[in-house]
Amino acid sequence: MEANETILYIDLKKLESNFQYFNNLIKSKTKIIAVVKAFGYGHGDVEISRKLESLGIYALWVSDFEEGVELRKAGIKCKIIIANPGTKSYKTILKYKLDVVVYSKKILNLYCNNKNPIDIHLKINTGMNRYGFDEKDIDEIYSIIKKNKHLNLLSICSHLASSERNDARKLNLLQLKKFSSINSNFNKKCEKKISFHILNSHGLLNYPEYKYDFVRIGIGLYGSANDINLKQISKLISVVSQIREIEKGSSVGYGSSYIAEKKIKMAIIPIGYADGLNRKLGCNNGMVLIKNNKCKIIGEISMDSLAVNISDLNVKEGDKVEVFGENLLVAEIASKINTIPYEIYSTLNRRIKRVYLN
Repeated sequence: MEANETILYIDLKKLESNFQYFNNLIKSKTKIIAVVKAFGYGHGDVEISRKLESLGIYALWVSDFEEGVELRKAGIKCKIIIANPGTKSYKTILKYKLDVVVYSKKILNLYCNNKNPIDIHLKINTGMNRYGFDEKDIDEIYSIIKKNKHLNLLSICSHLASSERNDARKLNLLQLKKFSSINSNFNKKCEKKISFHILNSHGLLNYPEYKYDFVRIGIGLYGSANDINLKQISKLISVVSQIREIEKGSSVGYGSSYIAEKKIKMAIIPIGYADGLNRKLGCNNGMVLIKNNKCKIIGEISMDSLAVNISDLNVKEGDKVEVFGENLLVAEIASKINTIPYEIYSTLNRRIKRVYLN
């Protein structure tokens, strides 16, 4: 029995189900790169990566070198790609046999000047206007790479800006067609096979004809992409710590942001914004489930706790509280406060106990 009162349960069987669903969608030689950055989107990168490695994932995609090092130290053997290697981590990246994404001349020069063999992936900007070389620079960049035989160019990648938005289809297709043109030009000048990838979770769901050699799947693996076949892999459970009754006119929480219009019964739950619960869910915007009843969050959310209205419910201290789960999806919570599931997952504090099922 767990001593912790607030626990994030992660169902690895559901993760496997989501992985197999994407695997069935590609049905070809296309391979999956799993995105496990930001502590595995809050789920714990080591356990998520171990499970994915056991399923035969091609590679893991992380943001910075420290995330890659932690996975290596945990015994992860498969390919790990660092999306933003920076310029100060060269020796560490070599030591732990990590791949790097090269997206700027500064990064390219660093890896050219140091003559150790390394696997690299070239990032091209096709419209996201974030990291990456512009199309006009490609010939020059490829010429530099070709002269530096210690640089093993494995793939060319880009990123869709609005893959989940149906109203941005025209913009997405412009990016995809631009990337197809780059793909065609590269294949003409390359002496060896270079892999290509641009699709993320929603990219694969909405534009499967552009899947190329790899697809990079993140939010879909965790079950919060727009597809009913994907299962949310986690649930956040807490407990009722204290119950109290307050009279009409009494206030609740910081700033007296809730004033009772009548006598009510309320429950205090030991989870707050320091745990990653967005403060915008306070003041009747969000809710939790207690005994399958929706209980509104009243007043501002505190750093370590929140209050909910449980008037007319038979609730006692110690009862289980579902913050999100099968009955209260992260996607629904995100839409209430005009954010995205990525933010809700990735801001979950590491002080929350993680328990892995199956």
